Amino acid sequence: MIGIGSVAMLGLAVGGFFSFSPRGNAAQPNDDESKIQIGFAIAPVPLDLKGKNRAMVGMGSYLVNAVGGCNDCHTWRVIDAAAGTGSNYEVGGDPFAGQTEHIYIEGYLAGGRPFGPFKSRNITPDASGQVADGFATFQKIIRHGFDTEGITPVLQVMPWPVYRNMSEHDIQAIYEYLTSIPCVEGTPGEKTNDTHRCSN
Repeated sequence: MIGIGSVAMLGLAVGGFFSFSPRGNAAQPNDDESKIQIGFAIAPVPLDLKGKNRAMVGMGSYLVNAVGGCNDCHTWRVIDAAAGTGSNYEVGGDPFAGQTEHIYIEGYLAGGRPFGPFKSRNITPDASGQVADGFATFQKIIRHGFDTEGITPVLQVMPWPVYRNMSEHDIQAIYEYLTSIPCVEGTPGEKTNDTHRCSN
């Protein structure tokens, strides 16, 4: 037979369990700091934090590398140009093949992936440290699908209709992160006249 004291102890234990267990998906007080730390941990390239807001860079990396999937389209290692095949992973670093993930560093976010008549753009910073000629243009791309090259009225492959719902803070964080990554000349796998893109 269970005594009253045992029942009371059991009640305290159960009550304590429920009061300290996580509840649903509610954001924790340090959720942003956790995302910032994850962002720095998963950034596949060395970051230049000089003159940058560290928290924004970390959050931007989290949004680019853990949430937005930017690498899937904007990083491309050409395997067979004639067949249009490639990968956004290093040789031997493809997690879809059961390998330990290693993102293609040399062309990280430098574009070149074919999508029918279109190719993803190079979104690494230029020699001045800007992406898309500055934040105002970058925001116009994210919010409205603005095609800086004027090929189409709006970008046809990039999922800007989804990204446009992001907060201003998130778009600024992504931009801050992109300006902190290394510049990559031109677009990997393509001939380009933009040969001095990373030079001052």
